[in-house]
Amino acid sequence: MVWRCVIMTEQTKDLTVMGKNLSMLTDFYELTMGNGYFANGYRDTIAYFDMFFRHVPNNGGFGIMAGVQQLVDYLKALTFTEEDIRYLRSTGSFREDFLDYLAHFRFTCDVWAVPEGTPIFPGEAIVTVRGPVIQAQLVETMLLLTINHQSLIATKANRIVRAAQGRAVMEFGSRRAQGPDGAIYGARAAYIGGCCGTACTICDRDYQIPALGTMAHSWIQLFDSEYDAFRAYAEQYPNACTLLVDTYNVLKSGIPNAIKVFNDVVVPRGFRPAGIRIDSGDITYLSRKARKMLDEAGFPDCKITASNSLDEYIIRDMLAQGACVDSFGVGERMITAAPEPVFGGVYKLCGVENADGSVTPKIKVSENVAKITTPCFKEVWRLYDRETGKALADVMTLHEEVIDDTRPYEIFDPDHVWKRKTLTNFRAVRLREKIFEGGRCLAKERSLNELRDYCAAQVDTLWDEVKRFENPHQYYVDLSPELWKVKTRLLEEHTI
Repeated sequence: MVWRCVIMTEQTKDLTVMGKNLSMLTDFYELTMGNGYFANGYRDTIAYFDMFFRHVPNNGGFGIMAGVQQLVDYLKALTFTEEDIRYLRSTGSFREDFLDYLAHFRFTCDVWAVPEGTPIFPGEAIVTVRGPVIQAQLVETMLLLTINHQSLIATKANRIVRAAQGRAVMEFGSRRAQGPDGAIYGARAAYIGGCCGTACTICDRDYQIPALGTMAHSWIQLFDSEYDAFRAYAEQYPNACTLLVDTYNVLKSGIPNAIKVFNDVVVPRGFRPAGIRIDSGDITYLSRKARKMLDEAGFPDCKITASNSLDEYIIRDMLAQGACVDSFGVGERMITAAPEPVFGGVYKLCGVENADGSVTPKIKVSENVAKITTPCFKEVWRLYDRETGKALADVMTLHEEVIDDTRPYEIFDPDHVWKRKTLTNFRAVRLREKIFEGGRCLAKERSLNELRDYCAAQVDTLWDEVKRFENPHQYYVDLSPELWKVKTRLLEEHTI
């Protein structure tokens, strides 16, 4: 992780990622609003913005936070080049003093974020930015882009990994991703979500995500016979020989030829066959037959991998029907998060700081209840049962509030306030970390293996009912009484 960050810094002194300067990857209205703030005397006004999401994709019970490291990389290097300023000047949309401000831009905000790999829920502030309003507004697009994309893929990957019930899941989606960034950062997010590796070689080089893969059907077709193709591969990789057996006929030629090559090449060289892969047909049926044939041939340790447009539902059904599959390669439906490829995170103003340090809360009101925001500078807490270790609920409070977990604490549904519960014997944990202070990076660098293990441990704190694929139990994100009072007061003020 440290090595990668050094390389990124050397490559991105004026904010290049993947060889591109991303300071201008922002919605144009962020810049026009910045120009307007500047013109109206708001240059130094301190504002608070929250990122949150409203809906878990696929009607799931929770999401997985991801993309924070890329947000950190972006904010650390945020600046504007002479070329950027020339372009903005050419549009005729900006004051010269605002362009001079951008030319000398330095990020000075405070940022809090939920750590990568953490289960997250609709409505809670997963990122908060506090700082000069021009700066806090400007970073909206990239903040949403990085967190939305990677959280989407990590969430989907985690669902698929859970469906596999402990069997390895490999990310095979590079060729179906939406562009190079989608492939690379998607593989990163999938690894955090629980995948064991990726087909994407650059991700092994840059992120140390194990690169996995064997052969395509073209390898088989190129040789005069399937046996010749298998033999040639086994001679090159006798210690890691996994053969693709569905090019012609799995049971009549693929498995028999694989077994013959295992006996002719792999075993005589002192190795055991690694496995076979089935990429088409009724994989449940074929895997059962293949398992029997391999066992009878003396290869009970030969693993069976399945691929071919898989997702969590297909994998779940295959295993329920007795598929003899040891690992899964999942491509397009993971890397694109099909069938719901949108995470839907938004970024909203929640407060403005006054000269005396107090914060004036801000709210957005809508006839669409889901679009009403929660005002104020907030803290996010997760409450855990001390006996089971399971997460009970999340609570958003005013930032200065502290939940005392030595005393009973009443939680209530902020939309249906008669739904109340008093918790005892629980522990309260702040969910977010401060990753920037005054523009100075405080983020702790964690390896992807650490993040992957952390994600698995945190998902394990959720009740199984929350983890159901269909009709999961609603995990509550409640408001403290003080925060609820402020929100209710603002709603009344703006709707009278």
